[in-house]
Amino acid sequence: MAEINFIKNDFGCKLHLVSQIFGRELKFIEFLPCKENWILEHAKLKARVEVLHRNQRNFMGEGLDTLSLKELQNLEHQLESALKHIRSRKNQVMYESISELQKKDKALQEQNNVLAKKIKEKEKALAQTQTQEEQLGLQTTGDVPSLLITEPLESFNNIGGSSTPQAPGGSDGLLLGDNEESTTPTQPNNNNNLLPPWMIRPTINE
Repeated sequence: MAEINFIKNDFGCKLHLVSQIFGRELKFIEFLPCKENWILEHAKLKARVEVLHRNQRNFMGEGLDTLSLKELQNLEHQLESALKHIRSRKNQVMYESISELQKKDKALQEQNNVLAKKIKEKEKALAQTQTQEEQLGLQTTGDVPSLLITEPLESFNNIGGSSTPQAPGGSDGLLLGDNEESTTPTQPNNNNNLLPPWMIRPTINE
């Protein structure tokens, strides 16, 4: 034999089958009151959906003409409570965003400090390199002025020095006249130091 128990609850009708089969097949039994309960449940759900749509319109400020004073007060209280939660959540999100931005700003500041330190170190190293190059340049060019001074002096002495002009005939500073040798050395004028030897006319003491 098969035992069948029908159980009702708030959500509808459920069929709980407890059977002990002794070689027999069970047949499906149609439970008519269950259909009626589903119809009632559908009507309740439909009415509830309509109430939700109406409340949604009321929250949007629509369909307020049919509401009583008490319903309007309840609606205002609900809106204030919802607005309070919305503002609280908004403030929380803002604080989180500000905290995140502060962390990013701190990280960027640290990076800027590191970069500024590196720039200062490079500038210091560059200044030291320039100083060393200037010192080496002064050491290498320290002997150049003396060389530049001695060379013009030597050339000037070669041109207008006190070298004795040579007279024609191969004698150094002596002039032969009337086949007689003159033992008196010539004293050339200082103004003739820069003239060639052949333009100088020596004076003979009588």
